[in-house]
Amino acid sequence: MHVLILGGTTEGRRLAELLVSAAGTRVTSSLAGRVAAPRLPPGEVRVGGFGGAEGLAAWLREHRVDALIDATHPFAGTISFNAAAAAASAHVPLLALRRPGWVASPGDDWHPVGSLEQAARVLPALGERVFLTTGRMGLAAFAGDPDLDRLWFLVRSVDAPEPPCPARMEVLLERGPFTLDGERGLLRRHRIDVVVTKDSGGAATAPKLAAAREAGIPVVVVERPPAPEGVPVASTPEEAAAWVGADLVP
Repeated sequence: MHVLILGGTTEGRRLAELLVSAAGTRVTSSLAGRVAAPRLPPGEVRVGGFGGAEGLAAWLREHRVDALIDATHPFAGTISFNAAAAAASAHVPLLALRRPGWVASPGDDWHPVGSLEQAARVLPALGERVFLTTGRMGLAAFAGDPDLDRLWFLVRSVDAPEPPCPARMEVLLERGPFTLDGERGLLRRHRIDVVVTKDSGGAATAPKLAAAREAGIPVVVVERPPAPEGVPVASTPEEAAAWVGADLVP
């Protein structure tokens, strides 16, 4: 059996670990290639796009894939819709592996928005020193506006961002998981008074939310984009591995 994992996430790597240990299972993980030095999962790895839904469907047929698992980032919306279309075209079972989103706790001061552009619009009314944790992609939403130019941004990402970027910015190159003590110290050192995050879910980057809650700092939360309808969803790698075993192993 050949399983293709559209990965690049902690959950995708864990799923590959579970599946490569299963007898008779060939596992290929596909990474988008947006991170310079990604953590490679076990098994076979390919890097780069497929050329849209048609290209992915052709790859599924050519490599005789028996199961497709979309374990991409919750905000990598295009590939998820391409995966749904390709799986239907190639008649390959598809499962989405999605970590649950975050849920506000008592004391949180969350400001939900639908996009990075909306996040940029609400920022000037919330603070002046911004901890921007949405990654290096999409920083253009926070550049080129006089109201935003007066704000100071601490941008944390795995790789260095490219312009356009906020006018007043410091870059912090770090990869999670992060600790609560570390996030508390970061907010204090940089005198952060507002945080911006995507609702990525998971434990690796959640401590910033607890630190912001303790400090009474507002958090602008970019909500997840819509996902394809009709695709079964697993919330853990273990559930996804069980789906592969239950539905596809003779």
